[in-house]
Amino acid sequence: MRWLVTGAQGMLGQDLVALLRERGHDVTGLGRTDLDITDPAATAGAAAGYDVVANVAAYTAVDAAESDEAAAFVVNAAGPALLARAARAAGARLVQISTDYVFDGHAEQPYAEDAPILPRSAYGRTKAAGEWAVRAEAPDHLIVRTAWLYGAHGGCFPKTIVRVAAEKGGLDVVADQVGQPTWTADLADLVERLVASGAPAGTYHGTSQGRTSWHGFARAAVAAAGLDPAIVRETTSEKFVRPAPRPAYSVLGHEALLAAGVEPIGDWAARWDAAAGAVLG
Repeated sequence: MRWLVTGAQGMLGQDLVALLRERGHDVTGLGRTDLDITDPAATAGAAAGYDVVANVAAYTAVDAAESDEAAAFVVNAAGPALLARAARAAGARLVQISTDYVFDGHAEQPYAEDAPILPRSAYGRTKAAGEWAVRAEAPDHLIVRTAWLYGAHGGCFPKTIVRVAAEKGGLDVVADQVGQPTWTADLADLVERLVASGAPAGTYHGTSQGRTSWHGFARAAVAAAGLDPAIVRETTSEKFVRPAPRPAYSVLGHEALLAAGVEPIGDWAARWDAAAGAVLG
């Protein structure tokens, strides 16, 4: 297949481009300087000749979006709308990466793909708008929501935790936010398998299985680096107030993948064991 990947220089984009090439696909990876997805003239013919357009580009500065929601909206909603329109015109399938932030984070069981969305942050609202735009503009779409991403390319939670723990000898990490740490290499694999399977258009959840807290993930990261997990102390969200509210519960269900015959990503702890060497270097 011929793939166009936007946002190809990011943490997920780099893993997706590399995996697609390893599997024999013809891939064009474009970064922000190569294609401005918010430019109607630039995107109009961008999908021509491609079978799949994977939009990994996003405005991900969650706290900054609270004070500049318009800027986040342009990248997270207007850009996907333009790409979706271009993909439809070219007869290409569009893959749009979305987020757990479209939910309110107040659930007590995994969010189903069709659960009502109720974003509580500017970032979440703009990503929800991007989902709506893709559904409206590109009937042949795959919206893949993910969460708690980490990877080898660029900064991420486990790298930061290990660095701070080593520098300071200990740190406090919130234990009252629960989610599914997800390796970008695993998400790239899932996206390729989802497309290759010919899965029906719709919304899917691309996260690891199982669940843990940020505190639990931090302990696993520190242990993988050869440090004592006991130096990671528990704290609460109230001690780390930030401009954008974080979902307290970010566990996503995978029923749509199973219904499409696509195996979800494995348990987060096992996948972290597999990823740690590459991520921490």
